[in-house]
Amino acid sequence: MKNLKFCFIALIISCNSTSNKPPHMQGTYMLTSQTVNNGQTKTNYNQIKQLKIYTDKYVMYTQVDANDSTSLFGVGSFTSDTGGVTENIIYTSSNSTFDSTGKSYKLLITKTVSGGYNQVIPEIVIDSTKSKLTEVYERVGNSQKTPLDGVWKQTKSYNLKGADTTWYKRAEYKAFNDGYFMFGLTDKDSTGKITTGIGFGTFSMQGENQMKETDLNSSYAVIAGQSFIIDIKLNGNDNYEQTVTNSDSTKTVEFYERLKLTE
Repeated sequence: MKNLKFCFIALIISCNSTSNKPPHMQGTYMLTSQTVNNGQTKTNYNQIKQLKIYTDKYVMYTQVDANDSTSLFGVGSFTSDTGGVTENIIYTSSNSTFDSTGKSYKLLITKTVSGGYNQVIPEIVIDSTKSKLTEVYERVGNSQKTPLDGVWKQTKSYNLKGADTTWYKRAEYKAFNDGYFMFGLTDKDSTGKITTGIGFGTFSMQGENQMKETDLNSSYAVIAGQSFIIDIKLNGNDNYEQTVTNSDSTKTVEFYERLKLTE
């Protein structure tokens, strides 16, 4: 299913719309079903775990294959009109590749009574065969509001071991909304090898200077299903710093700025 995963990165999503009003997308959504019909056989895939967050103007999604922990993510802005949704994706990353050239895609959305939505790609090439891809998303999350709500871009990060500081070479984005969070990063090691990592789950504030994150799904097996208390420091409305104390007493320190794109 490598071709299928690539198509998720491209976000070439086309869906039926039954409303003449711009779809209201702001919210948090979990993929519940995915069906591929190649004209001869219909196959349901339930191993793909994906979360998608729409804020007032930005969108981010993260995905992991539960079978092999391969992962991908994308981030950008979006607009809605009576014709559907246009996503302007500025960055995507999948396994050992990333793309920062920027692409725009048109989505036609069918909202559901429960608050989720359906999407269909009528013709998509999967394993060299034209197929129809159908997906269903459900609305998740709660009504909590926090200062972290939104989409963020990491500006710098390092690992602290005693007095030794090791700076990371990676691109990372993070989103918070409706009591859910997600992160996606592209990492490069000392040999130049590129890897993609993602995680998503629930979060809650623990006072002004801490938050609790529970990773429901991740490409990193060591954190999947685990909860972490993270120290945070807010610097105004558009910058924050987070510090994670690891099990070996080292600390990972990350700095983020709120994503701001020119529409």
